[in-house]
Amino acid sequence: MKLSQFNFALTKDQIASEPPKWRDECRLMVLDRNTGEIEHRIFKEIIDYFGKGDTFVLNDTKVFPARLYGKKEKTGADIEVFLLRELNREQRLWDVIVDPARKIRIGNKLYFGEDESLVAEVIDNTTSRGRTLRFLYDGTYEDFKDTLFSLGEPPVPKWVKEKVTEQDKEDYQTIFAAHEGAVAAPAAGLHFSRELFNRMILKDINKAFITLHMGIGHFRSVDVEDLSKHKMDSERLIIGQETADLINRTKIQKHKVLAVGVTVMRGLEAYYTTNDEVIAFDGWTNKFIFPPYRFAIPDAIVSNFHLPCSTMLMSVAAFGGYENVMKAYRTAIGEGYRFGPYGDALLII
Repeated sequence: MKLSQFNFALTKDQIASEPPKWRDECRLMVLDRNTGEIEHRIFKEIIDYFGKGDTFVLNDTKVFPARLYGKKEKTGADIEVFLLRELNREQRLWDVIVDPARKIRIGNKLYFGEDESLVAEVIDNTTSRGRTLRFLYDGTYEDFKDTLFSLGEPPVPKWVKEKVTEQDKEDYQTIFAAHEGAVAAPAAGLHFSRELFNRMILKDINKAFITLHMGIGHFRSVDVEDLSKHKMDSERLIIGQETADLINRTKIQKHKVLAVGVTVMRGLEAYYTTNDEVIAFDGWTNKFIFPPYRFAIPDAIVSNFHLPCSTMLMSVAAFGGYENVMKAYRTAIGEGYRFGPYGDALLII
């Protein structure tokens, strides 16, 4: 497959800048990957396609307030810092992206907060992802983390909305978020409400959780036409033994496994046995799924509508079939579906 095969026209007004009033009431397109038939539903009706013994696998990563605004020493120039991940807890080292990057050099100090109470020093600018900052803070680690995160805002992508609000702290987080470490929300999980979880219980549909901390690489543009040459950034993946056992038991009993989102799809496909069984795992993965690809674990997936030429779209097309999925996307545009993390969803069965 080639990059250009995943390009299509999408206008700014087709990207949702706000979520629906109720999490589970966005639109849901349902695609049968065998027949290519399409249905139009509401997200909370997703359970109509599943029953007793089926398992929904969700990503319980928690988004942290990764975007900071600061000033450069001496010049006072505005600097935006996007926290990627913590490198060293004791030394307060963080891997970051700085914008504008061309103005930042090793040794520069950056100041954050209205009173410039938090200071960071640039100690490396040679990493592929940007810079390494050392935050200069004398208090406890807990106080430092509280201060750092109090100054940050939810990392809602700028192509979704330019100005983040207080409400985004709740909206850009799943209700089951548990393990902090992501700089992007697992969008398909945003549609699940407590009411929907309760209705799943009534139908004896299981929930299982994995943790995959989405990094900025998830949204990094693909710059090679030959997709086999694209390299994904590594992301932390944790699959507990209890989760692995439940998924494997579901498969053995001939019930269905639903991967909620591309992150879950990638996580489940990262490491499995020759008998197509999930393996408990705690480590890193840079799995990149694109057509053609043979899936071992999920029987169905649900995902939001993604941007042209994105790795997420490629992964969805690998599961649903390239022609089917691109037809579904054309239908979505024609029917006014909303794209992006605050948008509508596509269930492929």
